Amino acid sequence: MKVFITGASGYIGKATVAALLRHGHAVEALARTDTSAAAVRETGATPVSGDLSDLDALTAAAGRADAVIHLAQADSAEADLAAATAMQDGVGAGTYVHTGGTWVYGDTDGIADEDAAWNPPALVAWRQEVEEKVLSRAASSGRPVVIRPGLLYGGENRLIDIFFTRPGKESGAIPYLGDGTNHWSLVHVDDLAELYVAALNARAGAVYVGVGGVDPTTYEIATAISRGAGLEGKTVALPLDEARARMGPIADAFALDQRFTPARAQAELGWTPRHTDPLATFAQG
Repeated sequence: MKVFITGASGYIGKATVAALLRHGHAVEALARTDTSAAAVRETGATPVSGDLSDLDALTAAAGRADAVIHLAQADSAEADLAAATAMQDGVGAGTYVHTGGTWVYGDTDGIADEDAAWNPPALVAWRQEVEEKVLSRAASSGRPVVIRPGLLYGGENRLIDIFFTRPGKESGAIPYLGDGTNHWSLVHVDDLAELYVAALNARAGAVYVGVGGVDPTTYEIATAISRGAGLEGKTVALPLDEARARMGPIADAFALDQRFTPARAQAELGWTPRHTDPLATFAQG
């Protein structure tokens, strides 16, 4: 299958391109700069010059593909919807896979699935309108699919590293929000990449949460990260008000208590997460 992908040089993108190539797909990838184009070539994909504002380029690239995977983050809801629309126009009846996130559900009050009600923090509230319009194409000839990943770990481990590991190394203790009893619904980046590949064969209008099915508390995660960072398990509580001052709006997303089941993706796509011990991964550093 020929697949066009955005965000190929990023954290999730590199893993997804590698997974696509392992499964025998041919990949073209959007590249905004020469540096991004070089990174795309290193992954084994073919770069396509442009960015998410180049709507004609997006439509043309999607038109050459059997499927599209949209991973890149746009600057606004309007820009993301315009890019998604351009690529859906191009790919036509081919599969279009759009990226969301589990934060849109807010606190889950136990283990939830894709049908849980939305209650997003302000940081991600814009996603609802975009995803609804993307999925509306299923009513005509389109084949949209939405993946809502949990909080990622493994490899470069971007968000957790930036907001927790690095500050913790500097201060000597890994922070956790509040009393540390809220859960994070995690997914390993390599497992998520396999989910994107599996989603190429999903039914039109399908939505899947991309989670590993193991949702430790933030205190447990902070303790494991501390061991991996050589801090001997040292942690420190970070009040939410202080976290907001340090991190900005993302603090409210990190403070969510979320637990999800990957059962739908397992049943419909045959996707089974292989990484099921995130605490051990964090403790390895």
